[in-house]
Amino acid sequence: MSETPLQKAYQHTRALSEELVSGLSEADAQIQSMEDASPAKWHLAHTSWFFETLVLARQPGYRPFHPQFNYLFNSYYQGIGAQYARPQRGLLSRPSLEEILQYRRHVDCHMAGVLSGDQGVQLAPIIELGIHHEQQHQELLLMDIKHAFFHNPLYPAYSIRALPEPAPQSELRWLDVDEGLYSIGHDGNGFAFDNEQPRHQQYLQTFKLASRLVTNGEYRQFIRDGGYDNPLLWLSDGWAWRQRSGRTTPLYWLQTEQGWQEFTLHGCQPLEDNRPLVHLTYYEAQAFAQWAGCRLPFEAEWEAAATDTAAGGQFLDLNHLHPITRVGRDSPLSGSVWQWTQSAYGPYPGFKPFEGEAAEYNGKFMCNQLVLRGGACVTPASHFRISYRNFFYPHQAWQFCGIRLAKSA
Repeated sequence: MSETPLQKAYQHTRALSEELVSGLSEADAQIQSMEDASPAKWHLAHTSWFFETLVLARQPGYRPFHPQFNYLFNSYYQGIGAQYARPQRGLLSRPSLEEILQYRRHVDCHMAGVLSGDQGVQLAPIIELGIHHEQQHQELLLMDIKHAFFHNPLYPAYSIRALPEPAPQSELRWLDVDEGLYSIGHDGNGFAFDNEQPRHQQYLQTFKLASRLVTNGEYRQFIRDGGYDNPLLWLSDGWAWRQRSGRTTPLYWLQTEQGWQEFTLHGCQPLEDNRPLVHLTYYEAQAFAQWAGCRLPFEAEWEAAATDTAAGGQFLDLNHLHPITRVGRDSPLSGSVWQWTQSAYGPYPGFKPFEGEAAEYNGKFMCNQLVLRGGACVTPASHFRISYRNFFYPHQAWQFCGIRLAKSA
């Protein structure tokens, strides 16, 4: 019997997660550089915990791989049980990376039985959610490794593959979007998270959206013009963050004897003006937009401009783990970084969370965060869609995030 699309997607996703850690040492896989991050081996275990807890535990006679793993690797599901403190995940020297890989093999073996039987059809929605959940963690895993390696004075490279030279930057144009009523949200074809639904109509005024992302070179002009020292450009909360943090450049920019460099998953690289700007907070993005005489788009504007546009983004490719410029791609989907919007992360009209234990997946986080749209160079391609709503706190910058400017008419 041939494999179903769900079986293929499951196997591909699980294999990719292990490929992402194949070059890490035991120490690399355990390190946790801040409270927002998690060790690589925790990501491997938690994504297995998801399938074990929400799928396999429902199967008659199933025995968990380890009685304490439900506690160690539950992330935030209060309805399922207690969790080990997130800021202390880096203290988990045991289980070892090898034992976690054995845990994954145990889960995969039992999941193969589920996927090949009638249960695979019945449980397809939660299994598909688990696949997309693991894809989210693949991106998080790369974000967290990069942040951890950045705090090592040796600035080690995750990937030894050479990063391509940046292509010439296309001229910035303004894409005109007419006033009108637009359908926003997932259209019901294929998978979507609950926060992308329901599809609804939203009225938008005429606006303009930049045809490409802001570049390193353009942001350097903002710095040279004293952007970090001008409180008139910043939101009050942003200026407080600026003073508290002491930040004067985007995260991962380094001034060295060789000149300005940018830390990447390929190690330190010359800071190229033509590359898309990446790794800055919402506060920095907003201040830059104010300096440029523009603004950040609302998420509905971004989606309205992106609808019916061919995807031209740069998605997860182990050869290119840093944004590269695409020439001749004038669309909101041409980016290789997530794009900050000025929209608060909240529910759509008529929002309903997933049923059962998965109800905690998204809705509980709809407070004090901002929406990002698009996709990044570390986002799995099959995980991308126009209606996707990423969300982070305004002070966070370790995600692959950048700027696409907007203007009101």
